[in-house]
Amino acid sequence: MRFLLALAFLSVPAQAQTIALEMPLNCTLGEDCFIQQYVDADPGPGARDYTGGPLSYDGHRGTDFRVADLEAMAEGVAVLAPADGVIRGIRDGMADRIIADRSEVANRECGNGVAIDHGNGWSTQLCHLAKGSVSVAVGDQVVTGQAIGLMGISGATQFPHVHVTVRQDGVVVDPFVENLWRESPPYEPGGFLSVGLADDVPTFGAVKAGTADAQRLPPDAPALVVWAALFGGRTGDVVSLRIFGPEGEDVFSHDATLDRTQAELFRAAGRRLRGAEWPAGSYRGTAVLTRDGAVIDRIETEIPIGG
Repeated sequence: MRFLLALAFLSVPAQAQTIALEMPLNCTLGEDCFIQQYVDADPGPGARDYTGGPLSYDGHRGTDFRVADLEAMAEGVAVLAPADGVIRGIRDGMADRIIADRSEVANRECGNGVAIDHGNGWSTQLCHLAKGSVSVAVGDQVVTGQAIGLMGISGATQFPHVHVTVRQDGVVVDPFVENLWRESPPYEPGGFLSVGLADDVPTFGAVKAGTADAQRLPPDAPALVVWAALFGGRTGDVVSLRIFGPEGEDVFSHDATLDRTQAELFRAAGRRLRGAEWPAGSYRGTAVLTRDGAVIDRIETEIPIGG
């Protein structure tokens, strides 16, 4: 009995030195938010995530939780304290914009951000918050899940997300490698961000803005195009795009094989109007991502034409 008690006593200091993290965003992973990039686990000039996959880039020091596009960001996505702590630093007032050159924000790459001291040498830094959204001050005590701001696109970033860096005694650690999550977020090796139907191939800018998807098309629309945006695409992946008509009939299908690995991309395909009008009714667009013969993800949308 005394031996068991001694073991229990010895375990307390070890537990006290660790930290249990919760999701830093008010969203549901895999549905309305996604992890696009992880801490770079490659000590050399290359990059790999903690599984050996390509979801990172050279020297990346955190985990990036993103939403699909700027339209989703504009709805207001709360950034949450990942654990209890004390606010030790904030920055606010930087513009929400995609920069052309990182030198524009030299030494302020984090953009608007919050740094939290969690005790026992643990700290987190949350970056790229929306201008004017930081709702805490230095010295404030926060609890797990407390809103501290809104997701933005400030600092050095090309897409709306929150970058979370975890440190122990000032040294960056990967929360996935160290099992620091109270409930570890599932690893998604890539997947779809959004899908839409339109009357022309959209620009990538419109896809990123969230304005590329039509809500309804006229019966004389010059073309019918399905597009899909995704993250974590790898060389050899196949993106299968299909359009189904009002009676469930095949209107169009196309398979696009990716020729390179990309952090974020989109593919689009469709067909032109061949008669006077499209048959009135509901049209469905689908996208399927296949890797090495296995389906990784699928997504679909539906809009009316005419009627």
